[in-house]
Amino acid sequence: MRRRVFIALLGGAAAIWPLAARAQQPGMPVVRFLSPTSPDPSVDRLRAFRQGLKDSGYVEGENVAIVYRWAENQYDRLPALAAELVRRPVTVIAATSTPAALAANAATTSIPIVFIVGEDPVKLGLVTSLARPGGNLTGVNFFSIELTAKRLQLLRELVPAAARVAVLVNPANASIEFTLRDVQSAARTMGLQIQVFNASTSAEINAAFASFVRERADALFVDTGALFLTRRVQLTQLAARHALPATYAGREYAEVGGLMSYGASLADAYRQMGVHAGRILKGEKPADLPVVQSTKFELVINAQTAKMLDLNVPATLLSTADEVIE
Repeated sequence: MRRRVFIALLGGAAAIWPLAARAQQPGMPVVRFLSPTSPDPSVDRLRAFRQGLKDSGYVEGENVAIVYRWAENQYDRLPALAAELVRRPVTVIAATSTPAALAANAATTSIPIVFIVGEDPVKLGLVTSLARPGGNLTGVNFFSIELTAKRLQLLRELVPAAARVAVLVNPANASIEFTLRDVQSAARTMGLQIQVFNASTSAEINAAFASFVRERADALFVDTGALFLTRRVQLTQLAARHALPATYAGREYAEVGGLMSYGASLADAYRQMGVHAGRILKGEKPADLPVVQSTKFELVINAQTAKMLDLNVPATLLSTADEVIE
């Protein structure tokens, strides 16, 4: 038995070692990938990023090495991780969130950085303009903040009787100021009452849902961010348990039981980030590479969850949805 296990392990190592050896070849460009989350929930996005690199002629382990650093949802680790990355050989840094982009930007003014952010990168101070970034950063903007009002409107269409909406945000998010401004403005226009709840850990998410029940919220608006995306199963299960209609920013939530999601396709945004990284590897300058703005947006409705909540999905929403999960 032990001999078979040893042979199996040896076979696995043989499959990995050539890749590792190629990754260490002198002169091979190095992409350092900085993320506030963890590897497991990022599989699809990583696949899309690698596809973008491949579209530009780069394949991991063959002609480019990728070094990954994960903050495991501990945002305060990002500055140290970014500082570590710039001390080692690196051709380009891929920063996969606003906090990661800000940390990388603070760590270097010379190494090219490709970011993916949901906020306006000009307002964040990452670039001078979208068309001419002007420094060592460029990337992808997927409009999470600009879609806030639209998401609240879609929630109102699906739950017309809702008057009190709980808004769940992570206070550690750099974009929280923009989110709250837009959701409050949209709520006033629609005549909705909103109450904001903070959560930056799994335990605080549980506590927030207990507060939703006490405050008799009619519906829930979940903000964007890496933490909530990582905790999407917890969020959607709690919403189901408390029979609380909720809207989310990405299809990943609807796929695990969330009622409705609307937002840019993160897979497409990550692919675009990979393409930009590839262009920089070929010698283009971030200062001259326009920031890509997402053009692919998805409305996904989980019909099973709507039925469980005894909600009738309007025909207008069904006809405009990119996907209805039966």
